[in-house]
Formats: sequence, structure tokens, C-alpha cells
Amino acid sequence: MAIIVNLDARKDRETKASIARLLAIVEQDLADTNDIILKRMHSEVELIPTLARHLIAAGGKRLRPVLTLGSAKLCGYEGDRAKKLAACVEFIHTATLLHDDVVDESNLRRGNETANVLWGNQASVLVGDFLFSRSFQLMVEDGSLEVLSILSNASAVIAEGEVMQLMNVGDTNTTEDSYLQVISSKTAALFAAACEVGAVVAGRPKAEAEALESFGRNLGIAFQLVDDALDYSAEQLALGKAIGDDFREGKVTLPILLAFRRGNTEERAFWKRVVEDGEQTDSDLEKALEIIRRHNALEDTIERARHYGAMAKDALGIFEESEIKAALLEAVDFSIERAF
Repeated sequence: MAIIVNLDARKDRETKASIARLLAIVEQDLADTNDIILKRMHSEVELIPTLARHLIAAGGKRLRPVLTLGSAKLCGYEGDRAKKLAACVEFIHTATLLHDDVVDESNLRRGNETANVLWGNQASVLVGDFLFSRSFQLMVEDGSLEVLSILSNASAVIAEGEVMQLMNVGDTNTTEDSYLQVISSKTAALFAAACEVGAVVAGRPKAEAEALESFGRNLGIAFQLVDDALDYSAEQLALGKAIGDDFREGKVTLPILLAFRRGNTEERAFWKRVVEDGEQTDSDLEKALEIIRRHNALEDTIERARHYGAMAKDALGIFEESEIKAALLEAVDFSIERAF
């Protein structure tokens, strides 16, 4: 059995950050958004809503659409446009998950079998395409060329990030800059767009839209850094995911980059064998976890996440203090403290 790395360096923490306050503030808007999602994923082709519902109804906190709704409220907007765009954001996210699970050959997501396991790769890819199409219909219905530009550009950047990550698989020469470019594209781009459109629908000044874009982008980077650390931690089990998926897939994430850079000749030879050559035995994950722990790679990955989380918080400095601002700031802490 593999050694489980425990990231809880602060056992004396009495309370953990939560997004409960943010969810409470946007509760009714999120319910309306969910209604839009259910309505717009309907199709006469029975497999489409069945497969889409499997993933959308599987759980998750709808963080990206919640950020759209919260950002709009931060800017004083209370109309319906934000709800439709929040649904659009969720469709983009869900489509990328369907495609990712096919590319990664994943078997489990949020504790459930993935759609590609249940219905096959072809159906998963095509339903992902359907959801992308629905997202663009919602963008067009909004009628704003600026919104269309923001969200369509994010969709293109996400795809670029996924291709960049594919190119980096098995490459221990991947640089930290290259890795950050990947996560900035495949994860942070949608966080950034989700927040920025909240200011756009509210008709707020460019400075506020840019601040929310920066908030979302830095939050997204922090979120993905934590995800990459979680792949090697006990907390992954609580999230319904298998430990070591990235390792088995040869993904060179920051924990491996740091462990490789700090390792001795023998350890680097190990990484080259299991990551570059793809030659893995049943005991290799355990050894990988030992090396990662020895070099504090997970703790330092979380420290990087805190750095980007601090920049996300700083970006909201131009907004007046309010309950919704405090809730958005707490969402940053929640995203990082998932690792504990």
C-alpha cells in the first residue's frame, strides 16, 4: 500500500475556510442557474441529457458559476444576465471535464465512474462538443460582443492549455514556467473569464473588470496548484478521487518538478524511468511519495498556492468592503485549505 502524504501542517486549526457564506449570498441565483443548466442540456437525443446529467448532477460546488454570480453582485448587478452566463461557464467547464477524462483515460470523478467508462469515449467527446455548443448559444443570446470575446477566448485558451499539458507528459525537462503556463491556460483562464464577465454585465469601469479578471486568474492558479498537490495526499480520497492519477499518467506537475530538481542522481534516474519511460511497478507510487515528502515538494507547492491566493485577494482591493467581498476573499482561503 502506498504511503499517504499528510499535508496537515496546522493541526491546531480550529476552523477551516468555507464557501458557505458565498453560496448563501448567491443561493437563489444559483438555483435559477441550475434551472437554466437543466433546461439547456435537454435534447431529443436521449443519450445527451443522460450523459450530461451524470456529470453535472454528480456533485461539486459549482465554484466557477458561483464566482460569476458573486462577481456580478460585487459590482452591484442583480439581473438575469449573470445567471445565464454562469450556466455558460458551467457548460464550458463540464465539456472540458468530459474531454479530459477521455484524454486521461480516467475511471473515477467525484467518487463516481466517469462518463467515458459508462458510455464510451466517443459519446463523451460528442456530448462535450454539444455542451460547448450550448455555451456559445448562451453567449450569443447575451448580445454583448465583449462577453462573447471574453468567454470564447477562454475556451480557446483552455484547449491550448490541454494540448500543452499533453506535450509535457513524460518530460522531466519541463520548466516551472512551462508548467505555470499550462495551468494558467487550462484552469485559470476560465476562472478569470467567469469573474470578469460579472463586471461586464454590471457595466462597471474597465479597472474593475481587470481587477476581477486578475482575482479569478490568480485564484485559478492557486486552485490548480492545490489540486496537483492533492493528487499525492490523503485528502484526495475524501474528494472521491484516486491517489496518484497524475503519477500514473506521467503528468509532470509541480510536486514532481520540485522533487526532480532537488533530487540526487538516483532519484532523478527513478523519475526518468517512471515518468519519461513510463516503466512503473506496483511499488513505484510509494517510492515517489517518499521522495516527494523527503524534499518537501507538497508543502512548497501549497506555499506557491498561498502566494497566488494572496495576489487574488489583493486584486479585490479596489472594491469597497462588503459582505460579498468578504465571501469572495474567504473563497480564496477555502480553495487553498482544501489541502488540509
